[in-house]
Amino acid sequence: MSKGSGAHLDETTSGRGGVERRRTQRVPVEMWVEQIGDDERVFRRAGNLSAGGLHLDKTIPIPVGTHVFLRFTLPGDADAIAVDGKIVAIDPDEELGMGVQFLGLAPAAEARIARYLTRALTPLGVEP
Repeated sequence: MSKGSGAHLDETTSGRGGVERRRTQRVPVEMWVEQIGDDERVFRRAGNLSAGGLHLDKTIPIPVGTHVFLRFTLPGDADAIAVDGKIVAIDPDEELGMGVQFLGLAPAAEARIARYLTRALTPLGVEP
């Protein structure tokens, strides 16, 4: 099995009119994401990651349009990435999970995510 075998082009359509919203490739990922609010800190599990956002699995969703502050460490990385995000989708079939779009991602963090995605999408034994 190659390292990138679970990756796919993310062309999810919205439930309202079928308009495609995402154009970036996403890859499966297993990592904890810390959602930090004024009075609380919640840890959620990410199921996939793309250059534009991530999906939080098996978590009670919060309303679409809600702004969140997230912090996470990419697998194999040492430093955390902090980013503002917006809830853009809720899983209608499963009722658990939500899609988060990154907002104002710092260039250094964007580059780190891009490197991670490149590694994840490159088959084992092949130089990226």
